[in-house]
Amino acid sequence: MIVVLYVLVVLVPFFIPATGFYNAFNLATEGHPFIMAFFKFAILATFGEMLALRMRKGHYYESGFGVLPRMMVWGFLGVCIAMAMVIFKTGTPRFMEIVGGCERGSLAAIFADVSFSWGKLGIAFCVSVLMNTIFAPVMMTFHKCTDIHILKNGGTVRGLLRPIKMAECLKSINWDIQWGLVFKKTIPLFWFPAHTITFILPQNLQVLFAALLGVALGLILALAGNKK
Repeated sequence: MIVVLYVLVVLVPFFIPATGFYNAFNLATEGHPFIMAFFKFAILATFGEMLALRMRKGHYYESGFGVLPRMMVWGFLGVCIAMAMVIFKTGTPRFMEIVGGCERGSLAAIFADVSFSWGKLGIAFCVSVLMNTIFAPVMMTFHKCTDIHILKNGGTVRGLLRPIKMAECLKSINWDIQWGLVFKKTIPLFWFPAHTITFILPQNLQVLFAALLGVALGLILALAGNKK
């Protein structure tokens, strides 16, 4: 609990406008969005997994856990998530315009408007549903395979760089949990609404909110992967 409070204290300045941390974070994000995505997820999502380990076993680290390899994987996934957000935020409004017979750019303009509207909320929900239905299951399954790979190789960086035996990793996944909990429950019940909120926030706040979701993502997947 004390560690969580410390983390919250560290994060608070990034949410307060007109502070040096807030301004520097936004400038860095605007100038280097994918580099920032790498470090954001590497740090926060890995912390989420360490927090889950603490909740399960009473400590933040154990032999073979592989903090650095997990950070490297989460950093890579963070870049992929940032890419997916750009693709689906741009493509979904256009897809809806084609399907609905709307004028080109009309829904994109509503979605890009900084003010809130029910139309913007509806588009944000559609973006979230498509991204989490098409992209999220693949990303989550790949993440689970890397977890298995890291554990099998003793949690070392050298072990992470060895070729991943994907067929063996896929067979090792507990699909009752992966499908029954992670896909069927967390995606529609948590990620659909969570990312809907993300996409209606101002552009600069989306990064900050996604950082918090990175902690939740690491926590949920870590707990799901070890659920009995």
